[in-house]
Amino acid sequence: MARQDGTTLIRRHTQGTDRRKAPAPAPNGVGKAGHSLASECSRVSRVLARIGDKWSVLVVMQLAEGPRRFSELKRQIGGVSQRMLTLTLRGLERDGLVTRTVYPTVPPRVDYELTALGHSLREPVEELGSWAFAHLDSIDKAQVEFDRRAADDGSPA
Repeated sequence: MARQDGTTLIRRHTQGTDRRKAPAPAPNGVGKAGHSLASECSRVSRVLARIGDKWSVLVVMQLAEGPRRFSELKRQIGGVSQRMLTLTLRGLERDGLVTRTVYPTVPPRVDYELTALGHSLREPVEELGSWAFAHLDSIDKAQVEFDRRAADDGSPA
């Protein structure tokens, strides 16, 4: 159903699942705290971009086991650059998912730890990781099939 403000609402059948239904938007298109539906979607999109980022997911998985120093995180998360890890940790800290504690030693020691909000993200992140591991072979097979079909018909993959 298209709305006047340009957003589109898609209703999905959820019977038989334990998903909670989102509250219906107000007739005027304004959600809680006076935010428009488009504004709410934009806010949710920013949160999902943060917690759906591969580096953020890997950081949360590592910090779920307890506080870590920057160098320890960098070692445990293969392939992340120092700059990307810094940006990821800064973003997670800004969103209230991670705390940063600086100890006045020489050289300074900095520990990162999940907040209560960050710990609440553990379960969904672990479920997502478990799903990915369980389906790696199927995804690899689908990618090979797709690439083969694309090569056969000459279209770019």
